[in-house]
Amino acid sequence: MTLSGPVWLSKFPNSNHLTDLAEPFRTKAGHFVAALQSAGAAVHVTATLRPPQRAYLMHFSFAIAMEGLDPATVPPQHGVDIQWVHRDPAGEVDLAASKEAAQGMVSGYGIVFKPALTSRHIEARAVDMNITWHGDLVVTMDDGSHHTISSVPRNGADNTDLHSVGALFGIFKLATDAPHWSDDGH
Repeated sequence: MTLSGPVWLSKFPNSNHLTDLAEPFRTKAGHFVAALQSAGAAVHVTATLRPPQRAYLMHFSFAIAMEGLDPATVPPQHGVDIQWVHRDPAGEVDLAASKEAAQGMVSGYGIVFKPALTSRHIEARAVDMNITWHGDLVVTMDDGSHHTISSVPRNGADNTDLHSVGALFGIFKLATDAPHWSDDGH
């Protein structure tokens, strides 16, 4: 077993490829991103499919570091040979070291909110992306019609007009999570 800590950050990486999404969300997300890019927006996809092993690591590192979960109570996860409990040189449980290692994982993953064990990312039904543009954004829909977004701010996290256009593509913004879009807004 490998002790918890930043060594786990590179294991079970997220995908950032739209092609890893499940249909029909893959096609909808692809059309939305292509329309944004054609309109001149910069779109940077940071996460699509998340392996369940990564979700497990993120969820329990947060629970130990931020919520005080006893690392000895973390259930095992198939395929993840992690030891959450750290010990001192005498072999005694070292809760401070266990929490410090978990905090290193939380920091390394860049976790802001408590990660779920199940999510649209695990189901390949979500995409995290940063979207920015300058001036008016004229988005061409699949049917050839156009939607002009002249409101500010000019980013995907906060522009509710863009969120409405995304919904027309079948891509729904989760307002409480800056980069997160999914097939149902969760």
